Amino acid sequence: MTAETGRWIRNFVAGQFVEPDENRSFDKTDPATGRVFARVHEADRDLVDRAVSAARRALHDGWATTPVRERAALLRRAADRIEERFEEFVAAEVADTGKPVTQARELDVARALTNFRTFADVVAAAGQESFLTDLAGGRQALNYAVRKPLGVVAVVVPWNLPLLLLTWKVAPALACGNALVVKPSEETPATATLLADVLAEVGLPAGVYNVVHGFGDSAGEYVTSHPGIDGVTFTGSSATGSHVMKTVAPRVRPVSFELGGKNAAVVFDDVDIDEALAGLTRSVFTNTGQVCLCTERVYVQRSVFADVAEGLAERARSLRLGDPLDERTTTGPLISRTHRNKVLNYFELAEQAGAKVLTGGGVPQLGPGLAGGSWIEPTLWTGLTNADRPVREEIFGPVAALIPFDTEAEAIALANDTEYGLAASVWTNDLRRGHRVAQSMNVGMAWVNTWFLRDLRSPFGGVGLSGIGREGGESSLHFYTEPTNVCVQL
Repeated sequence: MTAETGRWIRNFVAGQFVEPDENRSFDKTDPATGRVFARVHEADRDLVDRAVSAARRALHDGWATTPVRERAALLRRAADRIEERFEEFVAAEVADTGKPVTQARELDVARALTNFRTFADVVAAAGQESFLTDLAGGRQALNYAVRKPLGVVAVVVPWNLPLLLLTWKVAPALACGNALVVKPSEETPATATLLADVLAEVGLPAGVYNVVHGFGDSAGEYVTSHPGIDGVTFTGSSATGSHVMKTVAPRVRPVSFELGGKNAAVVFDDVDIDEALAGLTRSVFTNTGQVCLCTERVYVQRSVFADVAEGLAERARSLRLGDPLDERTTTGPLISRTHRNKVLNYFELAEQAGAKVLTGGGVPQLGPGLAGGSWIEPTLWTGLTNADRPVREEIFGPVAALIPFDTEAEAIALANDTEYGLAASVWTNDLRRGHRVAQSMNVGMAWVNTWFLRDLRSPFGGVGLSGIGREGGESSLHFYTEPTNVCVQL
């Protein structure tokens, strides 16, 4: 236990929290201060095996055949209970990630409620196609599909939006009747554990939701390689996604991957500059740039390049870094010192490539209370090209390169010159151009004059190094179920 709090973050298997083992544990630190605030019980292979077995039993004991209306009702009860324990989830999210308390309230925990309620509605309204086929001799055949749960699903989620992305996967998976083994990031274990408590409170059968803590090469590997897993949904880095894909390939298990991004924004000279600057400030700096959808490449038509560069730098300098619990704080730390070192390495690479730093470029001094945290300055560069590593490789920090263009065709070519393909945004007052350019982006999602605006019924995912598969609305139902076609000759 820690000297500060004596708090444990425990594994949850078969409806019970597991007694922790001091010999298999690790510290959880606050990214804003660098101080340890909890110990996390690390799952070993035996505990992962127990979790998968518990999930399999729960399926066979009736969860897989629970009526849809009952599963939907349980999801709504879970949303209600999260709402009742709202500030508890906010506190856990802030402690885990260091993000500002206002963001945790307005985005992360609020979206968790919406995820459960949305998928309760989606599964309750879902139907199946049927086909009436004319046969020779005046006879007919009726074909229809029956959807069954995929089975025991491994849910592996990252540290940047841990509760939001967890519930984005857990809600539809439960709605479809699956049993789950969740492996949260070792950096952000708290809210997955708190959710276990909530789901038990609202009556989810024991074994349907299990949580195992640990690192990618231990608990993560044990879960994704387990022969009792029927599918894997993963959000994280492209390199880790590739490794997981190799792990499940011998057993030919389905996967849904939302991976990295090197997302572009394209700003045309007919745009409302203030509107574009407001949107770019969000898309570059939200969550300290630690969102897979954040913008790291900003292409600006040359005639307004100076105005956009100056305006965005001014807005970046106005961001308030500080105590995450201070409601005036707009920007938190990076998740860890290790990640900060990675981002700082790209600062050096940008300098070597001849970048001009418009703002930022270093580590801020925030006083003794926050000196141990993983802080970094919001940073903007000019003078780079698509050939430079800071423009080609995902950084995952509050950084962006601003690059000028002259024509629409050039802008599209620059934006598509990447191995990633998650998201893009287009900023223009020309409606036809907005549609035309957005549809030309090689991405899973393209916004016009907005960013991060989501209808949860629409498909979400990327192409290339940004992932495989889609989730959201009926796309989630397709992944978390297996159809059996029934053909009846009439």
